[in-house]
Amino acid sequence: MDPVRNPYAPGAGQRPPELAGRDRELRQFEVVLERVARGRPERSMIVTGLRGVGKTVLLNAFRSMAIQRLWGTGKIEARPDQSIRRPVASALHRAVRELAPRHRAPDRIEDFLGVLKAFAQAGAEPDDKKARVHRWQPGIDVPAARGRADSGDLEIDLTELFVDAASVATDVGAGIALFVDEMQDVPPDDVSALCAACHELSQVGGPLIVVGAGLPHLPAVLSASKSYSERLFRYARIDRLDRESADHALLAPAEREEVTFTPDALDALYGAADGYPYFVQAYAKVVWDVAPGTPITADDIKVAAPEAESELAVGFFGSRYERATPAERDYMRAMAMLGDDPVPTAEVAQELGRKPSSLSPARDGLIKKGLIYSAERGMIAFTVPHFGKFLRSQPG
Repeated sequence: MDPVRNPYAPGAGQRPPELAGRDRELRQFEVVLERVARGRPERSMIVTGLRGVGKTVLLNAFRSMAIQRLWGTGKIEARPDQSIRRPVASALHRAVRELAPRHRAPDRIEDFLGVLKAFAQAGAEPDDKKARVHRWQPGIDVPAARGRADSGDLEIDLTELFVDAASVATDVGAGIALFVDEMQDVPPDDVSALCAACHELSQVGGPLIVVGAGLPHLPAVLSASKSYSERLFRYARIDRLDRESADHALLAPAEREEVTFTPDALDALYGAADGYPYFVQAYAKVVWDVAPGTPITADDIKVAAPEAESELAVGFFGSRYERATPAERDYMRAMAMLGDDPVPTAEVAQELGRKPSSLSPARDGLIKKGLIYSAERGMIAFTVPHFGKFLRSQPG
């Protein structure tokens, strides 16, 4: 079939042609937006799940919903080696710029931008002397304010900044949504500051929400930072698609191109992709390109599967495996030999014939790289679905 007309999109964070199986989460966020718009108390929202289940796609869908309601929005992607101070400043700068044309008092916007600039510049400078000389500028053409959000203590500064940003949103009868992807990578002190700022907003009822997405252990990260975080956020755990949703993700875009699948083909594709949204798109894209015509059959799936698996082995699994050190790879292979469910760290050590304490550097390195996570105390699991299966298929 014509590859130019191929509707499937197995990209990182790329919206699939049909966002199937996420109606419940979309309705939940619709409620959040509506309650905030009406001045009702509402929690910020956290989406968690393994890699490849569509967290970033859902986060972007939420952002589109907020934009449609004329909210100010900004988005950041957290990094473990970077404070959120400057990314948050840039994101809120964008959000307020979206609201500014509707504000009746330009001076109020300028006052906030002065606070925002002070907040952005209050963080520690890099050790590089040249960087200190050429002080970072956030692209805000107003003087930095003094005495507000500029103490250098991120918890104090972020709380004051969020309160001021929410006040601007209140002036125009709208809200502000800050979207944080890979939220589990926010440095610990910054997580604490973010939770404290959200806590203050929840008490004063300001129309600013934080919407985060991260790996399954993100709730534990937040709880370790602030005990009240369990009540501070609305949590949504997303996973693989059920059969009906997976079939819909395949059929709806195909039928718009006047193509369909046989029931056997749908069976085969669900068995191969196991309902994981990224895998659904990856297999479907290759199948489309190799199929001679419609309907797509189970035989087409058999022909396409090796090529799809090869692409996943290089781009989805292999690229992550290559980031690991030799010791970390040994650790992951031992995990894989124990199965695909979360496994006790003690059993991994036993599999390797080592003391658990001697394996801590490898385990911690893999957690930091986002390849494994601690499902619960003493237990670990892969962040990538089918990663154990991939490792077991590789030569030792």
